[in-house]
Amino acid sequence: MQDGTPWPGNNTRDHPGMIQVFLGYSGARDIDGNELPRLVYVSREKRPGYQHHKKAGAENALVRVSALLTNAPFILNLDCDHYVNNSKAVREAMCFLMDPEVGQDVCYVQFPQRFDGIDRSDRYANRNTVFFDVNMKGLDGIQGPVYVGTGCVFNRQALYGYGPPSMRSLSKSSSSSCSCCGCCSCCCPGKKAPKDPSELYRDAKREELDAAIFNLREIDNYDDYERSMLISQRSFEKTFGLSSVFIESTIMENGGVAESANPSTLIKKAIHVISCGYEEKTEWGKEIGWIYGSVTEDILTGFKMHCRGWRSIYCMPLRPAFKGSAPINLSDRLHQVLRWALGSVEIFLSRHCPLWYGFGGGRLKWLQRMAYINTIVYPFTSLPLIAYCTLPAICLLTGKFIIPTLSNLASVLFLGLFLSIIVTAVLELRWSGVSIEDLWRNEQFWVIGGVSAHLFAVFQGFLKMLAGIDTNFTVTAKAAEDAEFGELYIVKWTTLLIPPTTLLIINMVGVVAGFSDALNKGYEAWGPLFGKVFFSFWVILHLYPFLKGLMGRQNRTPTIVVLWSVLLASVFSLVWVRINPFINTVDSTIVAQTCTSIDC
Repeated sequence: MQDGTPWPGNNTRDHPGMIQVFLGYSGARDIDGNELPRLVYVSREKRPGYQHHKKAGAENALVRVSALLTNAPFILNLDCDHYVNNSKAVREAMCFLMDPEVGQDVCYVQFPQRFDGIDRSDRYANRNTVFFDVNMKGLDGIQGPVYVGTGCVFNRQALYGYGPPSMRSLSKSSSSSCSCCGCCSCCCPGKKAPKDPSELYRDAKREELDAAIFNLREIDNYDDYERSMLISQRSFEKTFGLSSVFIESTIMENGGVAESANPSTLIKKAIHVISCGYEEKTEWGKEIGWIYGSVTEDILTGFKMHCRGWRSIYCMPLRPAFKGSAPINLSDRLHQVLRWALGSVEIFLSRHCPLWYGFGGGRLKWLQRMAYINTIVYPFTSLPLIAYCTLPAICLLTGKFIIPTLSNLASVLFLGLFLSIIVTAVLELRWSGVSIEDLWRNEQFWVIGGVSAHLFAVFQGFLKMLAGIDTNFTVTAKAAEDAEFGELYIVKWTTLLIPPTTLLIINMVGVVAGFSDALNKGYEAWGPLFGKVFFSFWVILHLYPFLKGLMGRQNRTPTIVVLWSVLLASVFSLVWVRINPFINTVDSTIVAQTCTSIDC
C-alpha cells in the first residue's frame, strides 16, 4: 500500500473487510462534463470457521453496502466474466420496472445470456439457444422467466423479502370488502384475506418479541407507541441485522440515503455490515437476499420471489444486452453442467422443493410451479437415459430384441406420439426463430450431459444432502493452445468422461458383433439387423460431439479414460452373458425365449 504496509487481503481466506471508494460523493465528471457514477471496491471479511456462502454471500454483502452508500432502488447483477454490450440495456429494464401499470409487481428483468469465443458449430451447445430463446420466452407468458444468475436487474424491495405492493393493497381491500358488520361471518363464510408472507413473518416476530419484553407493560407511564416502536425495531434487527442505518434504508421504497446517515461514518458502518458475524441469527440467505442452500442460488432466489407473488420480465433487445465467456472445452463444459444439475438435486432434497414449498400463500401459478419442478427433476432423467443408450448394444450383442412385436393399435399410438413431438418441435422453431442445427446441438448435448454430468449429480447430490459427504470431481488441464479456439481441443482428465466413453465402446462393439452375426446367418438376418443397428447408430450420432472432443486435435484420447471405459464395457458384457435374462433355465436341455422379447 502507499504507506508501505502489505495489502491486508493477500490471504483470500482470512482478511478483514475492505472498502475503497474510487468515485464517491465528490461528483467526479467525465471529459464532457457529465457526472460519473460512483465506483466502490468491496471485499467482505473472511475468517476461518465462518461460512461465507460463496457467490450468494458476496451478493448479499454488496446489497447491504450499496444500501448504505447509495441505496438505489434497482440493482444490476452481472458475473465477473460478463460485460455490457448494449449501452441502453439498463434503460430497457427501467421501462418495465418503472412502468406505472405493471412495474410495481416486477421483481427483476432478466436478459438472455450471450457468449463470445464459441466455435462456429457450437459443438457443446454453449449458447443454450433452446433454453434462452424457447423456454424462457414461454415462461414470460406465465409468471416470468427464472433468474439465471447474471444479466439481471433487480427491484431492491423484492430482495428484502417484501411482497409486491399490489398484493399488499389487494389484501387490505379484500379485508374490508365485507361491509355488513365487523364480526359477521354469514355473508362471507370462511373467506379471509390472504396476508402477505412478509407481513405474516413480521407479525410472528412481533408476537415473539412482545412476549419476550412483556414486563415493559408493567412499567408506569410507559408509552404504548414507544413500546411498539421498540418491538418493531427489534423485529427488523432480527430480520436484517444490527445496523440501524441499513434498517432505515430498507423501508425507503424509492431509494436514497437515509437522512440520519452521517457521510463521515458511512464507511465504518458499511464495513460493519460485511463482517463475518453480521448475518448470524438473521434472515439473510433464508428469507431475504440471495438464498443459501444450493450451488445454484439463482434458482432458489427467483423461486422465493415468485412464491411471494412477484412476477419477472424477459427482455430480449435486438443487440445483446450483456456478453460473457463460456467454457469451450469438453471437460469444463461437463463440469458446468454438473454444477447446475447438482444444484437442482440439492433443491429437490431441500425444504424449498417446488413439489411442496410455497402452497400457503397461493401466489405461485400452477404452470410456473410446473416449470420450477422441471428445473429440479431433469437430472433424474439420466437413469432411464442410460438404459436407453445401453439397450441397443445389448440387442446386437445377444441377438435378441427387447420389445415384443407391436400390435396395430400400439403402432398407431406410437406413431401418433412420435408425430406430435415432431409437430411441437416445428411449431417451437417457427415461433422462436431457433434453427434446426441449434435444436440438434441441444439434443446431442442433452444426451451427452445426461449420461455423464446429470448421472454424477444425482449420486453426488444424495451423498451430500443425505449423508453429508461432499464429493468433488476435479479437472486438471493437460495443455494449452494459443491458436483460435485452441482450448476447444484441450483434453482434461475427469471421471465424467468415463460413462459416455463406455456407452460409445459398447455400441460400437455391438454394431460389429451384429454385422458379424448377420454374415454368419445369411441373407435372412440382414432385415432384423438394420432395425437394431439403427438404434445403436442413433446413440453414437448423439454422442458424436463427445467423441470428437474426446479425441482432441491429435486424435488421441486420455489413456486412463480408455482403460476405465474398456474395463467397464468388458465387465458389463461378461456379467450380461453370465446372467442372460433372455434365457429360461427351467430345463437345462431346453432354451426358451422369455415372453418379453422376440428372436430376430
